[in-house]
Amino acid sequence: MGRIFRLISRPLLAVQDSEKAHGRSLLILKILSSNPLTRFILRTLYKPNHNLPITRFGINFQHPFGIAAGMDKRAEALRGWESIGLGFSEIGGVTMLEQEGNQKPRMFRNGKDRALVNRMGFNNPGSEKVALRLKKSRKFNRQIPVWANLGKSKLTPLSEAKDDYATTLRRLWRDVDVFVINVSSPNTPGLRELQHGDYLTSIINECISENLKSADMYGAESKPILIKIAPDLSFSELEQILDIALSEQIDGIVATNTTLERPNDVDKTYRESGGCSGAPLTTRSTELIHHIFKYTKGELPIVGVGGIMSSEDAWEKIINGASLLQAYAGFVFEGPGLTKEIVNGLRKKLQNSEYKTLEDAIGSSVSLE
Repeated sequence: MGRIFRLISRPLLAVQDSEKAHGRSLLILKILSSNPLTRFILRTLYKPNHNLPITRFGINFQHPFGIAAGMDKRAEALRGWESIGLGFSEIGGVTMLEQEGNQKPRMFRNGKDRALVNRMGFNNPGSEKVALRLKKSRKFNRQIPVWANLGKSKLTPLSEAKDDYATTLRRLWRDVDVFVINVSSPNTPGLRELQHGDYLTSIINECISENLKSADMYGAESKPILIKIAPDLSFSELEQILDIALSEQIDGIVATNTTLERPNDVDKTYRESGGCSGAPLTTRSTELIHHIFKYTKGELPIVGVGGIMSSEDAWEKIINGASLLQAYAGFVFEGPGLTKEIVNGLRKKLQNSEYKTLEDAIGSSVSLE
């Protein structure tokens, strides 16, 4: 199916506005997954042949591959992600306040490099409306975990960011399995300042506090909280964040968000402002995953995201320390068949390796001495 997508769909997508093409694809997936017959067809075409189970954060995943934040900002296609065989889905970024995001056009493609540049700016309907949409999803029995990416509202000053994040977490808490604190998007002014020092500590503490309150209210266990970092950090800056994450007992790291770096300054796409993702991010993302695993001695679970376009890319993330994986640009350029290619490909890699389980392979290329 991946070959068919590349031959037919790529040329069609190339002549469409990137954001509109994204919206149409999401709508089609939503419609197809709402009907039992077409849902069955989706599963037959795209669901991996075998599971590759792994447990993280106390949650059992059918396999380690999921959809990254940004693809389903409004939680519109939850059933669709299940239908194409993903191990988990991440909605958002969701902010406390509804916001339109940055001025259009704000999403651009470079098909030759399999790269995206976007400056969306956390466009979303706000946490209250997203919470209502998640509540409606209770009517069907969700088969995979749902994560929520938490962003800061543009109107909220940095000094009040902790309340913004915690409010969104509280509103979504009942219907979300994992929360990701996004302090690394390059498209909200000043947001990346929240990756450092007292800002980050205050956001983490407020979110943890709200997490515990919500758990107590519903008589349930608290939910895992992760931090999503930027690929443009120096190793010393990264280590400062990791020290905070470890001391505040954060559950994991998502590495990485989009980058401000560009492969060149010639192509029109790369002259656009915003974050770059896709194949140009593959190497840098893996480098940071390697460093995180080594620095934390494998104690902090890592979600690898950034330039995963094939099972080879996915395997490199795994052996450098990632235990779960996500893609965004990979689905844009490779289509829904990417799930099956990644999971089946990882299974073959594992069978041809010295490792018996996926757990054994995680971080195997990292020396902890």
